Amino acid sequence: QVHLVESGGGLVQPGGSLRLSCAASGSIASFNAMGWYRQAPGKQREYVATITTDGSTHYAEFAKGRFTISRDNAKNTVYLQMNSLKPEDTAVYYCNADSGWSPFYSQDDYDSWGQGTQVTVSS
Repeated sequence: QVHLVESGGGLVQPGGSLRLSCAASGSIASFNAMGWYRQAPGKQREYVATITTDGSTHYAEFAKGRFTISRDNAKNTVYLQMNSLKPEDTAVYYCNADSGWSPFYSQDDYDSWGQGTQVTVSS
């Protein structure tokens, strides 16, 4: 089983940027889709973005125009570049991966999850 480890979280001021990384313990080439969810305090985990093997990207509405997902198969790593961060972006961000994927996936459908990295947006 491939393990996913997130990094890059931290404290940032509103309007700032962060780049999250998700490193896999093995090859990610077998995963059709890799992506990110987040969970804010007191809220349910919500979808953020996905990137598929063919390079197609999908974003939640709140992420469009501010977040960019990318993957580097040679480094077995997926990234989430987050710009123009807002206090409401504060959450634990989780990486996930799946051998299939569709836009109708629920959280239970993913093969693998990381442990999460905390992002705090505050002045």
